[in-house]
Amino acid sequence: MSEVNTVSEVRAKAALAKSAAAGMNRLTTAQKNEALLAMANALITEQASIIDANARDLQRGRENGTSESLLDRLALNGKRIEAIAEGLRQIVELPDPVGDVLESFVRPNGMHVEKRRVPLGVIGMIYEARPNVTVDAAGLCLKTGNAVVLRGGSAAIESNRRIVEVLRQAIAATAMPVEALQLIEDSNRSSVDEMLKLNGLLDVVIPRGGASLIQNVVKNATVPVIETGAGICHTFVDESANIEMAASIAVNAKAQRPSVCNSMETLLVHRGIAERGLPYIAEQMKAAGVELRGCENTCKLLADVRPVTEQDYATEYNDYILNIRIVDSLNEALAHIAKFGTMHSECIVTENTNNAERFLQEVDAAAVYHNVSTRFTDGFEFGFGAEIGISTQKLHARGPMGLPALTSTKYLIKGNGQIRG
Repeated sequence: MSEVNTVSEVRAKAALAKSAAAGMNRLTTAQKNEALLAMANALITEQASIIDANARDLQRGRENGTSESLLDRLALNGKRIEAIAEGLRQIVELPDPVGDVLESFVRPNGMHVEKRRVPLGVIGMIYEARPNVTVDAAGLCLKTGNAVVLRGGSAAIESNRRIVEVLRQAIAATAMPVEALQLIEDSNRSSVDEMLKLNGLLDVVIPRGGASLIQNVVKNATVPVIETGAGICHTFVDESANIEMAASIAVNAKAQRPSVCNSMETLLVHRGIAERGLPYIAEQMKAAGVELRGCENTCKLLADVRPVTEQDYATEYNDYILNIRIVDSLNEALAHIAKFGTMHSECIVTENTNNAERFLQEVDAAAVYHNVSTRFTDGFEFGFGAEIGISTQKLHARGPMGLPALTSTKYLIKGNGQIRG
């Protein structure tokens, strides 16, 4: 598709979404829920055609040499589609934040002021290879009365195209305007660039993916951005840690699903427990298929460990690779996290309450854990249903973003003729 046509598709679909936004404002919670249930049911009914489309994406990915971890993020099967549909049903069960009254007061002149939650308007969603994000984003945006323009990565284009066809067909049989859900099918970089400049049509852009995608959006957008962050996450095993617990948490954080942003990339181990605990943890990691890269002291303690580099500490692997660094103190662990962390998810494993509280207070991240795997940073696990992403910024929303994060506010003022003197 030429650049001219790309601009035309992006702008035309954003304009359709904008025109549908007013109709979204008129929907009741019951009408929105009816549409979401229809979407969930359609995914199950049409799962064979979705899996067929996904198979074409997987085949193209293999031919292009895509890594197994990224293919795992892309893959759909019956179980995953059922889980995606269940995510929509859970969104239905969640309270609709739109219309919530956050403040209500009367001024001395009798003027009544009320602050309510309202939809953001039209949300542009730019993301990469995971087709489940297509459904998660659609469900959360539509539940909150927003229209949405989706732009997924080229690796999942067949999957996304079929999924959106199925969802739009389901919406068409409900009161929801079908044009509220749009998919940009062109995968040229220029389609992203065009979305980032659609002031007046898009109210906000949310990127979800790797560091390069997110930074491109943040640096080049003129439309407001909610930044979701790359995940260079750490687990710090403190001197007083229960070694078996530490191993269990660390292996889960690294190997349960390494391709996602809340998986651990670096294990920090206090020198006081390293000689006793690190060989056991390393044994468990190797049994899980994890390649280990270690600092100089780690390499002296463990066999078959590749030396770690400064660049390794700054890399989000999304793979079965783990950095290990032995540190002398909690202070050193905190300094490492401050230097290399991405303000996503960080964990301390310790039996020392004071150290735990200090870690929880001082680490600057969206989610900070004590004796819990970082893999729980997830809207589903937090009880939000599906999530739109995990925000690592500090304005508007932070951490897993559920329904309230997709709303803004406005003031409604009522009176009986008051004028300002």
